[in-house]
Amino acid sequence: MDTIATAHLAATGPSVLATVAFVVVGVALVGGLIWAFRLGFRVRRSEPAPPRPHEQPHLPASGPVRETRQVREPNEMPRSADGERLTPHELRPTGGRDSDDQSRPRWDAGSSGSFGSGGPGTR
Repeated sequence: MDTIATAHLAATGPSVLATVAFVVVGVALVGGLIWAFRLGFRVRRSEPAPPRPHEQPHLPASGPVRETRQVREPNEMPRSADGERLTPHELRPTGGRDSDDQSRPRWDAGSSGSFGSGGPGTR
């Protein structure tokens, strides 16, 4: 088979257009990736440097802060004098207050706890 005739036949028609389009799209993608990396480097350079070891937070002199447990009870919902609905700015701050009884509430034996409906189960 004649290789020149085969090359000429392959270089004509829609296959050349597809090859050129493929190369152009590939070059555009590579150019876009290079641009994106350069932009990322410029943004990274403009950000502040990470903190040095002496700038890191340290433990207080009294030692680590420990968890505290306290039993809270909610504030009662205030009632308006004229029976109208209260707006949010008329309510007290949320969160509640310390309870007089600071003992932890325990589940009663036979109650459901956090699972199930409290039925007899498989006992």
